[in-house]
Amino acid sequence: MKNNKKIMLLAGDGVGPEVVNETTRIIKWFEDNLNLSFDLDEGLVGGASYDKFGVPLTDETLADAMSADAILFGSVGGPQYDKVSFDKRPENGLLKLRKEMDLFANLRPAMVFPALANSSTLKKEIVSGLDILIVRELTGGIYFAEPRGIENLSNGEKKGFDTNLYTTREIERIGRVAFDLAKFRNKQVTSVEKSNVMMSGVLWKEVMSSLYENEGKEISLNHMYTDNCAMQLVRDPKQFDVIVTDNLFGDILSDTSAMLTGSLGMLPSASLGSKDEITGKIYDALDHEQLLWVHACLQLSSIYFYEKTVGKLTDTEKNKYHEENTLAADMVLVDISQMPKTHSKLKEWVIQKSKEKNYLIKTDVAM
Repeated sequence: MKNNKKIMLLAGDGVGPEVVNETTRIIKWFEDNLNLSFDLDEGLVGGASYDKFGVPLTDETLADAMSADAILFGSVGGPQYDKVSFDKRPENGLLKLRKEMDLFANLRPAMVFPALANSSTLKKEIVSGLDILIVRELTGGIYFAEPRGIENLSNGEKKGFDTNLYTTREIERIGRVAFDLAKFRNKQVTSVEKSNVMMSGVLWKEVMSSLYENEGKEISLNHMYTDNCAMQLVRDPKQFDVIVTDNLFGDILSDTSAMLTGSLGMLPSASLGSKDEITGKIYDALDHEQLLWVHACLQLSSIYFYEKTVGKLTDTEKNKYHEENTLAADMVLVDISQMPKTHSKLKEWVIQKSKEKNYLIKTDVAM
């Protein structure tokens, strides 16, 4: 009997079910064509869960998610839930998943391929060839810290308050993710905060600077205020490589960067964690650079999909097609242990694989 990996499907609301349904068709294709199968489990989250159970995430669904090898998540929310009490809003189901699974690293790539450059509202020459990565801290800061609330004042008014709290450990671990990924990209990290007006920003900058002094020998680090970063993303986005920032600012900046490509719906993201010290469960790829291997896979696969379904390409056509298409199909699994662990050997390995078959990385990632 096969020891299949378990994928938890949480389609959620809005476009989520449509996206997840199409993705399950791809999973079915693997099963039919490559003798590769997964155990799929479905659950409700967000508004869909609230409509049936009165809460955005049940304890049972959370337990199922915690036991899965990967989570395929759609989206949550909708205008029909605007008047739902704060603690039962659809978004709280997603926040609970992130917190309970300690998915502290949110990777939000923004890439613009030449064929899609006209989809952006910015000039083609500004965005064509864009390839940036925003690393957002996902389980701390203002979305989770206490105290928070709304209180009545003696004069009859009310006050609402939240706390943007970070510890040294929280900043260091997200910084390491950004530094590690930058080493396999263009070796440039921009740390974004508001240290000019926020004490949490002062600590963020101090910790990032210290981490860089101790562990940043292979990369460069510069600091930027959040408002300036937002402006620079629109003015000259290709100046960035990896941007690392906190939960609130990452939420805003990643949506801004997504629109550089033409649509938020064009881009994937991954929410990654680390090893659970109690259960030993791993909710992310063992090495953060594995995500770059996945990117290499998807780039190569487009050529083979075309040649299998349409016809052979010349070298010139392959180069052009490689630049302009992002289709991924007809892939076989390769265990991560077979892949090179150093950047210097990656190019040689990718070229060799391009002469063989397409491949997809075998890894346990919760998204």
